[in-house]
Amino acid sequence: MPTFSSMMGDQTILPIVQANTPEQGVEIAKAMQAANLKAVEVVLRTEQALATITAIKEQLPDLKVGAGTVLDEGMIDAVIKAGADFIVTPASTPKLLKALAESNIPALPGVASGSEVLMAREHGFSELKFFPAEQKGGAPFIKSISSVFAGISFCPTGGIHAGNKDDYLNLPNVFAVGGTWMAKPEWVANGEWQKITDACIEANQ
Repeated sequence: MPTFSSMMGDQTILPIVQANTPEQGVEIAKAMQAANLKAVEVVLRTEQALATITAIKEQLPDLKVGAGTVLDEGMIDAVIKAGADFIVTPASTPKLLKALAESNIPALPGVASGSEVLMAREHGFSELKFFPAEQKGGAPFIKSISSVFAGISFCPTGGIHAGNKDDYLNLPNVFAVGGTWMAKPEWVANGEWQKITDACIEANQ
């Protein structure tokens, strides 16, 4: 199975797609792909999230589409059936980590503490989501644990924006950052897709 970071390639941001309809989700994803991004994360926070994953995969087959906000084994099965290429969770439990390890697609388990990092490591994961990043100590926390958890790298998400993303990306144990700032709700509501493309280009530099 490919690692999460190898799937991302040289992409250093993981933009979040939050859409009210599959059609809206496809337009957001098109705008992100126009910025030469290879992967996006669709969060399961709306009723149409699963249908959005399916629609994006059907219309943009070359784009890696992940499912975020996955909380349990049932959701893992549902997103795989919807066509998700990878899974992102906001937090971790032993039961969820076991199910992720058995799912046979790349996964980015969420952690927020040293003990959770260790638990994920024990289940075979070396690339993790750190969430909510800013509220849990931010870049200084990730830097402080780098020597303790050698071989573990992170994709921090939560409170990250254009003004602080480089604080994270400059750390050797951070391979990417996730966020919503590249697709502001007002841009989505107004169909301002070029603004999303421009923001993604700027963020991924």
